[in-house]
Amino acid sequence: MSHLKIQKIPKNWPVKRKGSAYVVRPNSNLQNGMPILVILRDILGIANNRKEVKKAIHSKHILLNWKVVIDEKNSATLFDVITVIPSKKSYRIELSEKGKMQVNEIKESEANKKVSKIINKKTLKGKKTQINLSDGRNFISDIKGKVNDSVLINLKDKKIEKCLALEEKKKIIVFSGKHAGEKGVINKIDSENKLVEVDIEGKNVNILNEQLMVVE
Repeated sequence: MSHLKIQKIPKNWPVKRKGSAYVVRPNSNLQNGMPILVILRDILGIANNRKEVKKAIHSKHILLNWKVVIDEKNSATLFDVITVIPSKKSYRIELSEKGKMQVNEIKESEANKKVSKIINKKTLKGKKTQINLSDGRNFISDIKGKVNDSVLINLKDKKIEKCLALEEKKKIIVFSGKHAGEKGVINKIDSENKLVEVDIEGKNVNILNEQLMVVE
């Protein structure tokens, strides 16, 4: 189906559940992403209707992570960057403290960077290493990152700039679970139980590795 009933959209979408009976379904990552149409029309108010969004896309005026958007259903996920070429404005998908997605304007100097989490690594022929990231990207890289570390990506150059290791004293954001949207600093790492003790506003909270991401 190309549409969702408005009552069934993910709770982390910052859109009203009154008015239209249906909303467009993203073509991927329903639980962790939002379609470009919803972002431009319903959240940012850049377009008044679907027709205007489709016209902007047809004119190649909308970029997602420095790639031209070709479908209004393209899904933008956490830390993705949307650029509107005519206005020269860029926006990043972030999380509120209550775990809802936000679309925040960012500086031009920040628009070609994003953080993503390493979820898997593979050794290929020739002893090359493929790094698989939480946003669906794959890189062939010799960077010494481990699963659950994060990487800083240069979107314009399409390369990994550096690794953000899962270590004590590093800053993190929780992106799923009951603490989604909360930020903190790592106190201790329990590798055996796949838990991380995080200081969140003075309280020590245990979070599963898979629910958090290193951001600094």
